[in-house]
Amino acid sequence: MILFTIAGVHLIGLGCVAVLMFTALREGPGEPPWANPDSDDGRGNKPLLPRTPSGRPRGGIPLPDAAPARVRLRDHRKLGELLPGRERRPTREPQREPVRTHH
Repeated sequence: MILFTIAGVHLIGLGCVAVLMFTALREGPGEPPWANPDSDDGRGNKPLLPRTPSGRPRGGIPLPDAAPARVRLRDHRKLGELLPGRERRPTREPQREPVRTHH
């Protein structure tokens, strides 16, 4: 019984696909939307103007000049071994305590 149910569902699906394929292939290739004079493409009565080439270069904004990296990793050494050590801050002198003097 289950086998017939599964086969029936597959046959119904196959029938639906056949109907959709028949209707899609029966119609010829349609006109593109811009070729229809009655379409409302939002430009009013203005004719389509060809694109004029612009003087700007294509590809986005120009990138700044690249600066080389401070360190190149080309062997087994680690990044910390290649970077120069940080300078230590100078030590501050301890604050002097005021000394009381007797008059």
